[in-house]
Amino acid sequence: MDRTKISGVYVTDSTYEVDRRYAGKRIRQRGFTSLKEAESWLIEQLESIRLAQLQGERVKHTFSQAATHYLEQHEDKLSIVSDVYHLKAVMPYIKDLTLDQIDNGRLQTFIKARQKEGRKSKTINLSLSIVRRILNLSARAWRLENGQPWLMQAPLISMLPLVDQRPPRPITWDEQRRLLPELADHLAAMSLFILHTGVRDEVICNLQWAWEVPIPQLEVSVFLVPREHVKGIRGNKTDRVIMCNAVAQSVIEKQRGKHPTHVFTYRGHPIEAMNNNGWRNGRERAGLGDLHVHDLRHTVGMRLREAGIAEETIADILWHRRKSMTAHYSMGQLVELHQALVKIEDETHRWNISLMSLVRDRDLIRVPQKSPT
Repeated sequence: MDRTKISGVYVTDSTYEVDRRYAGKRIRQRGFTSLKEAESWLIEQLESIRLAQLQGERVKHTFSQAATHYLEQHEDKLSIVSDVYHLKAVMPYIKDLTLDQIDNGRLQTFIKARQKEGRKSKTINLSLSIVRRILNLSARAWRLENGQPWLMQAPLISMLPLVDQRPPRPITWDEQRRLLPELADHLAAMSLFILHTGVRDEVICNLQWAWEVPIPQLEVSVFLVPREHVKGIRGNKTDRVIMCNAVAQSVIEKQRGKHPTHVFTYRGHPIEAMNNNGWRNGRERAGLGDLHVHDLRHTVGMRLREAGIAEETIADILWHRRKSMTAHYSMGQLVELHQALVKIEDETHRWNISLMSLVRDRDLIRVPQKSPT
């Protein structure tokens, strides 16, 4: 491998990396495949900064630089793992483009490639959304030393129509009994907790003992989740409560003492995401190949409706936005939530079945039709 002669270019494994400070700015980029490529890129960046100082010319950032800046600023974001995943998907197509070169046309190659891979429009839109977010921040929030924005005007990035949207797929009690034994112990525990609380999987991965509040009157605990861990629009978010029924509480008790801060862990470390190889392999063995982790949350909503729970109470349990929802929960509200979740501890209150479940059962068991006589 060639040896670098320019300060700030380093060899890392089989690639090259640029990391240098110049005129008070940090110039950093990774993944160069050759020394010449890394040195040329660094020289271009140095010249851009020099011209900006001498002539007031605008420094043009690449999307890769902007993405790195975004991740550094938002490393504590609840969905940062998802952001990294979607950035990795789109980066090969636009990483070397400057911010002012990115628009709908430049993203078409990425979109067509993902569609060819069989990705749904919603998944592609999540990648486009993070690109749009970074471009908007470049135009509205991030400033150069002279006070000018990184990008003069953010382009309009269009989302794909959700014509291929997959419908929710709540599971039956029989499917639950098939699924849980096929999952690793930590995933089975997390799945069972979701099925009795309705909590989102990103919240359960971050669930912490410091949020627990025992409720002696109900003989269970609640977890008061800080607003920064609640999905939603910043400014509209508020602290939320996770109410446990007896089954969820039993799951919690089995986790005590395993980790000092986080409730659910694997091999002594907090879990980044439930949708991993263990989840996918487990659902395949259970014969539930199209099941998403989020479908467990849909299952809670279906079971609560089956039990005759009011829509307002279901909305509070699932953290759906309601204008009347307050940030402070009274004891009466907690009792109401607890009584609702008690009704989905088992199949006692099951009297209905979803249309999609009926369709699946029909496809599994075809009833022979009598021929006309």
